[in-house]
Amino acid sequence: MNASADSLLVHHPRAMATSKGITLYTSGTPNGWKASILMEELQTPYKVHAISLSKNEQKEEWFLKINPNGRIPAIVDHDEGDLPVFESGAIMIYLADKDPSSKFLPKDTRKRAEVISWLMFQMGGLGPMQGQANHFVRYAPEKIEYGVKRYTNETRRLYGVIEKHLSDGRDWLAAGQYTIADMANFSWVFMHEWAGIEVDDMPHLKAWMKRIEERPAVQKGLDIPEENVKKQMARDPKKKEELIEGAKKMMISHK
Repeated sequence: MNASADSLLVHHPRAMATSKGITLYTSGTPNGWKASILMEELQTPYKVHAISLSKNEQKEEWFLKINPNGRIPAIVDHDEGDLPVFESGAIMIYLADKDPSSKFLPKDTRKRAEVISWLMFQMGGLGPMQGQANHFVRYAPEKIEYGVKRYTNETRRLYGVIEKHLSDGRDWLAAGQYTIADMANFSWVFMHEWAGIEVDDMPHLKAWMKRIEERPAVQKGLDIPEENVKKQMARDPKKKEELIEGAKKMMISHK
């Protein structure tokens, strides 16, 4: 683990009353990384509860009391009376607003609007489209060419929006600075190969990705709650097929 994230001791809401700080309930996915990257950037002390998606832990009654939709990530802020916050975008805004320095979400009205606009670009567009691309490229029980083309093409189009936006010489997506908008979009673009999407023809997007990935806090956040899947696959060529088969079995068992 790292300096700011500790292993979780709290596994059930009834134990929360004795806790302080923030508990992050997460898994090693793009949405999960959005929360852990921000918490590492903020150097927020937090505990981690790794949610087992393969065991459908996110649908257990105790977790549904934290997030009624049964999805990761979610947090519980014990310093605010065990306040639960769910949906990755909501978590990012909540945490960024708690930061006295407003480092990653400016208070200036215009800059804040820019950041939230690009955050919602990821929440409403890039994330859902790339998630569907992942499904049809990697997990679907049968090859459906229409689904593959529909979602990979739309994801590439959205990448193209970022590419064009960055082509005027700006380093970051919004407010002239590195913000939660960059963290959120990066967390998905980081896994572009998994969705069957190449980005060699998008130099500005690639340079932006590199700037973000080189940040120490991002490297730490990508390895919460475990070593990220790209590292796992690079180390063990068999890991890719294991992940695919595991995801397929999980979807069948969770119907």
